[in-house]
Amino acid sequence: MSDSPARSSRSAASDLVGIARHGRLKKTSPWPAVAKFVGAALVVALVSGASVSTILVNQITTNLADNVQDTPQDTRAPLPSVGAIKGGFNILIVGSDQCEEWDGCQGPGDRGSGKLNDVTMLLHVSEDQTNATAVSFPRDLIVPIPACPNEEGTGTNAAMVGQPINVTLSYGGLNCTALTVEALTGLEIQYAGLITFKGVIAMTNAVGGVKVCLANDLDDDYAKIHLKAGTHRLKGKNALGFLRARHAVGDGSDLTRISSQQVYLSSLVRTLKDKGTLTDVSKLYKIATAASQNMQLSKTLGSLDTMASIGLALKNVPLDSVNFVQYPNTTGQGGIYEGKVAPLTAQADQLFQLIRDDEPFKLNSQGDGRGSVVDPDADKNDDADKNDDAEQPTSSATADPDPDTADDAADDSDVAIFDGRGQSADTETCSVPR
Repeated sequence: MSDSPARSSRSAASDLVGIARHGRLKKTSPWPAVAKFVGAALVVALVSGASVSTILVNQITTNLADNVQDTPQDTRAPLPSVGAIKGGFNILIVGSDQCEEWDGCQGPGDRGSGKLNDVTMLLHVSEDQTNATAVSFPRDLIVPIPACPNEEGTGTNAAMVGQPINVTLSYGGLNCTALTVEALTGLEIQYAGLITFKGVIAMTNAVGGVKVCLANDLDDDYAKIHLKAGTHRLKGKNALGFLRARHAVGDGSDLTRISSQQVYLSSLVRTLKDKGTLTDVSKLYKIATAASQNMQLSKTLGSLDTMASIGLALKNVPLDSVNFVQYPNTTGQGGIYEGKVAPLTAQADQLFQLIRDDEPFKLNSQGDGRGSVVDPDADKNDDADKNDDAEQPTSSATADPDPDTADDAADDSDVAIFDGRGQSADTETCSVPR
């Protein structure tokens, strides 16, 4: 496997355009299908069990080969020797509304065939791989759209001054979404992926479900989900319904739905980092198989060792250093922003300067108080988890002080604070149905 560093300092735009002409979605898309933050995190589990056998890897490699067009793969590859990708990198993760049937698209006339990117998220991993930030872009955020090569590879679609970001997928495919996000953020995207509803269901089931807290009863007829207040482990259609639920969450907008989705995503990250998940061979097999069967891969990610290398880079990022942030925005503006979402440019510039500088930061608050709030029972949950541990930590009253811990505590006072909507992965939050 190559040890070449990720191309975080070099523009990826030319690569995006070039690969798009040999696409993988309708023979046009260059990218792996990665389920929001799910796919990026799943590869952590893929490489974390020492007892994963060569037979398992061969099966997964076969699945990967089946989903990489124009990239023949050796299905008899031995267990790969992998190491974490060097340096920082960016992954664009897109969720399409193209398949609105529970089990995927059944035909071209299906509802949702317009192919809009209702979920657009950019995951940045710092150069030293000590922190990561996932930025969610509201679907109705009005942004400039650059000239994008069309999906047939026969020409270029003209640039537009301001359109909702979720039209980029239908306008020029995933390549156009990536180019738009690059122009908006100043970050080069090395990897990107697209997933539809069927893949979300398969991957959520593979991890054994994700625990989600509801502050109130959730009843959303549009998303076909009805759950009582409390904590639920969501799988299958309920997991998809929760991620789609908008009308019955917060103020009913996509903005509070993003906050609710962050409840799910932060719980997912905690689930994948739990030692029980990473050492369960049966679960690892299910995760790896679901991931490989639900990805359409470009040559850059069409091998198990490359996927594993990304996972290893993500594996050791501390939970409190993984932030989920909503792109700074406001509503109620006129002109081209009428009825849509307007960017808060100064605040966005501050956020992306922190990200480009790889400067760790803390959020001023956890949750937005509308779509998500801090779980009031989080301390009880933590105590229950501690009681399940076989070994208890040494009491701080008798243990010698740890100089490294003392240094970390001192350093925390120097960490930048960002006043935006979001949460860190280590904070347990609850969705707020209305």
